[in-house]
Amino acid sequence: MEGKTDRERLLKILDEDVDIICTYGTMSDDKLEKLVDEGEYDEIYVLVDADEAGQKLRRSIKHVFPNFRHLYTRRKYREVATTPIEELAKILHNAHFLVKEGDEI
Repeated sequence: MEGKTDRERLLKILDEDVDIICTYGTMSDDKLEKLVDEGEYDEIYVLVDADEAGQKLRRSIKHVFPNFRHLYTRRKYREVATTPIEELAKILHNAHFLVKEGDEI
C-alpha cells in the first residue's frame, strides 16, 4: 500500500483485522527490507496504484519479496484511492479477505 488515503479506504471495506503497511511511494530495496518482516506474517499481499510510480514500486517489491501475493486495481482507475469501493471490495473478496457488505461500507 502506498499511502494513508489508500489505507483508510481499505479499512472501510475490510471486515477483519489486517495490518496495512504504507510505503508512501517508491522505496529502495534496502528500505523495503526494513519495512516488512516476512517472518511476522503468514501471507503478505501487495496492492499499489496502477500508475507509473505504483508499477515501479511493485517491481521493487517483486525483486525483494518474490513470494508476496499481488492484487491489482484496473489501470482506468489509476489509484487505489480512486478505485470504486465496490471494485476494491471485489478485489479483496476474490483474495479471500472478509469484506463488509452493501450498506456496511
